[in-house]
Amino acid sequence: MMASPPVVVIGAGFGGLAAAVELARRGVDVVVLERERRPGGKARAIDVGGSRIDVGPTVLTMRWVFDDLFEACGERLDSAITLHGSDLVARHAFADGSRLDLFRDVDASADAIAALAGAREADAYRAFAARGAAIDAAVREPFILSDRPSPLALVSAAGRLGFSALTTIDAHRTMWKSLAATFADERLRALFGRYATYVGSSPLEAPATLNVIAHVEREGVAVPEGGMSALARAVAELAASQGVRFDWGVRAVDVLVERGRVSGVVVEDESGARDVLAASAVVCNADVATIASGALGRTAAKSVQRPAVSKRSLSAVTWAIVGRASGFPLEHHNVFFSRDYPAEHAALFGSPPRLADEATVYVCAQDRGGGRAPPEGEERFFVIVNAPATGDTAPLTDHEVDRCERAMFSLLSKAGLTLAPREKVVSTPTLFEQLAPGTGGALYGEASHGALSALSRPSARTKLPGFFVAGGSVHPGAGVPMAALGGKTAAKAVLSELASTGRSPRAGTLGSISTR
Repeated sequence: MMASPPVVVIGAGFGGLAAAVELARRGVDVVVLERERRPGGKARAIDVGGSRIDVGPTVLTMRWVFDDLFEACGERLDSAITLHGSDLVARHAFADGSRLDLFRDVDASADAIAALAGAREADAYRAFAARGAAIDAAVREPFILSDRPSPLALVSAAGRLGFSALTTIDAHRTMWKSLAATFADERLRALFGRYATYVGSSPLEAPATLNVIAHVEREGVAVPEGGMSALARAVAELAASQGVRFDWGVRAVDVLVERGRVSGVVVEDESGARDVLAASAVVCNADVATIASGALGRTAAKSVQRPAVSKRSLSAVTWAIVGRASGFPLEHHNVFFSRDYPAEHAALFGSPPRLADEATVYVCAQDRGGGRAPPEGEERFFVIVNAPATGDTAPLTDHEVDRCERAMFSLLSKAGLTLAPREKVVSTPTLFEQLAPGTGGALYGEASHGALSALSRPSARTKLPGFFVAGGSVHPGAGVPMAALGGKTAAKAVLSELASTGRSPRAGTLGSISTR
């Protein structure tokens, strides 16, 4: 009897890797195609002045997602990679010269807030932290762990959790309104409003449900030894241990269909030579907007709905820097706030969207935190300023990028931090659009704006039988652990469909291109 064609996973980001692991451990033959020669997708590292700098996600939250992934294969995450934890979550600096550290321990953070803004704000923070925990309890099962959430599923879950859970998730008002009702201090509103940007959204428009992100981060952040790209390598090695095969430096350019369902993938190697790989199903770890743009051919493009440009999430201008820092006691996570946080987001999501005149700056000091002593001499930094996702419609000019850079260094200097780069690499929405065509450089899929925005994300299934999507643009959303959960959801959908078809489709061929 002829062997079934493999399930082909396009892209070795965390969504694709998790899907591959889940399928392979259940006995499915899996091949992963990756155009780069490394795993990780957006969790990538680049060489700057002889040092490798992570230029994507910087820390791991929700580590239980990866603990579960490894344990399901009889392995342990801690055996595969060293994770550095920290009691200090992040260090914040404000335009008035004040500073605030947040900690995993609620009381420690409350004490710090009391010293900054008084006992009333400390009590408000304790209440805010309790609400975040309640939101997490209310949404984890019916939303985060659900294959395809719906209002009906939330109502059903509310019956089990208590109908007050629907009120608990606080979706009826925006984050900003919720924070204004909680904190009198504008600095605290900005600090906790910033968590909306973790999913590329504005606190002025995102539902207050996203206050759960502050709780998730407080549950624990970890810095992998070697960076997030090292975590991607560890998951790829786990996949390989389950029998997954990787084809590096290979790009998928078309999806083939026979008898109404996927039958294969046209691939192109680095020399430009093309071939056909038969497939019983395909999981595509790419942004839905990239698929809709035709990057995988017309058939795949028609299988998904093209996201609206107006709904794009944030992009960024970033700097990967090797150099020296002085004047400010950096931790791993550092945030330097602008003077007017609402105005910043009004610009980013305005009409037309634009860079803010003064923008909040995130600095990841990659050689600090997790109990490590500050390095002597040069170190590695990754600096981020939020930008609109207009890399295709209104690319930033060199003048705009230069002005943004001057404003960034000026804001840091006012807070007491001097960064002296020896080497730097600047990235803009234009680069992110090139890496993911059709997105404009949006890094998180669609923005989470509106009460039901979380329920409107695409699911893993598409209109084309046998073709599935994983990654941050589909349910349950953006971020490394969420993308991995989305990959597991895609794997479940593949297994369900293959079981229902009861046969393996024959592979198609394209013209004179030979079949592997």
